[in-house]
Order: sequence, then C-alpha cells, then structure tokens
Amino acid sequence: MAGENLTIARPYAEAVFGRAKDSDKLDHWSDTLGLLAAIVQDEKVAAAVSNPKFEGDQRVSLMLDICGKHLDAEGQNLVLLLVRNGRLSTLPEIASLYEALKNESQGSLDVQVVSAYKMTKAQENSLAAALKKRLDREIRVTSEINRDLIGGVIIRAGDLVIDGSVQGRLRKLAAELGI
Repeated sequence: MAGENLTIARPYAEAVFGRAKDSDKLDHWSDTLGLLAAIVQDEKVAAAVSNPKFEGDQRVSLMLDICGKHLDAEGQNLVLLLVRNGRLSTLPEIASLYEALKNESQGSLDVQVVSAYKMTKAQENSLAAALKKRLDREIRVTSEINRDLIGGVIIRAGDLVIDGSVQGRLRKLAAELGI
C-alpha cells in the first residue's frame, strides 16, 4: 500500500512544488504540508476522515477548523481537492515527496543515520562532510538510536542506503552461509 500511496501522491507533490516554486514560497509550502500531514496522522483525525459516515464537506470542515488561520487560500484549496478525490490520507507521502523535490532543487539532501549509540555532533559533522564530498550536495543529518543494530550505522540518503551495522553484516553472513 505504501508504494501505491507514493504513486498517488507524486502528481500532487509535483503540482504543489511547481506552484511553490513559481510563487517563491518553498518554505511556506513545507510548513503547510508538514502541518496537514501531521493532522491526518493524528489517531482521532485519521479515524474521523476514514469513517465512511463522515461526508466530504465534514472532512473539509474538520481539516480547516483544525488548521485555523495557519492555512491560506491555496492550502484550503488543496485540502478541498484532496477530500474530493479521496486522497486526504496521502498527505504524509505528498509532504515527503515535496520535501525531496524541494531539496533536489536547492541542491541539498536530508540524510537519516540510524546508529546503535548516540552520535556526537562531531561525528554527524564528519559524516555530513564525507557525504557532501561523495554526493556533491549540501547535507542535513538527522540521527536516531536503534540498539538492535549492536554497532555501526545505517545511512539513508535519498535512494542510497548504506548498511554498515553489525546486525546488517551478520544478516549478510547468515544469508551467505544459508542459515
């Protein structure tokens, strides 16, 4: 289903990106899509908007009421369009694809690093410098901890995934040994 949502979300993300670029409001649309995505991911809102008894106008009203004055006319039109087309639930994917398009246009890349232990700022900066050299882009690193990795890191930079974790190496070894 996730792949299907990405396929459905792509035209919306591209349209919003085109409009944002034309109107020089890239950051504004990042904020708008982030807000909308967070709202539809809320448990109670998700249950309400997916309830078949909840009609389209009610979904639009709910979203607009929650957003209040944080949503301009174009943002309201997007909500209306997504509700009419039954695509409100794709907002997280739309926001994610939009950010990727924005980063691409600005020559930057968000990199997620998952490590077994907390990375220091110096380690993050060192990794960012190495990736900048390799990928020829500005790098923004976010990190998280996953103790199951045992040691090492997993780096996700766009489509590039580098699994340098002990867990990943053990998995690879087990596959080679047929266990």
